[in-house]
Amino acid sequence: MAHHKSAIKRWHQSLRERERNRARRTLARSSVRRVREAVVSGDAEAIKTALDSAYSALDRAAKQGAIHTGKADRLKRRLAAHASTPAA
Repeated sequence: MAHHKSAIKRWHQSLRERERNRARRTLARSSVRRVREAVVSGDAEAIKTALDSAYSALDRAAKQGAIHTGKADRLKRRLAAHASTPAA
């Protein structure tokens, strides 16, 4: 546990930021899951809608620092490739 006043404040800030980042990451992961479910269903309109929202959620999470920018780009690339292949 921190002893200095500034260190205690920083610790409280980090706890709040951790909760915010957890919510942002959860939203991004949920949107990725919805894309994969839409691809399995085979509905082209649902795939497009889910892909758009996933791109937005991943970009937002990366911009706000919840995930790394490279990870967001990698996930978007993989989702696009997954969405372009026909469902088996």
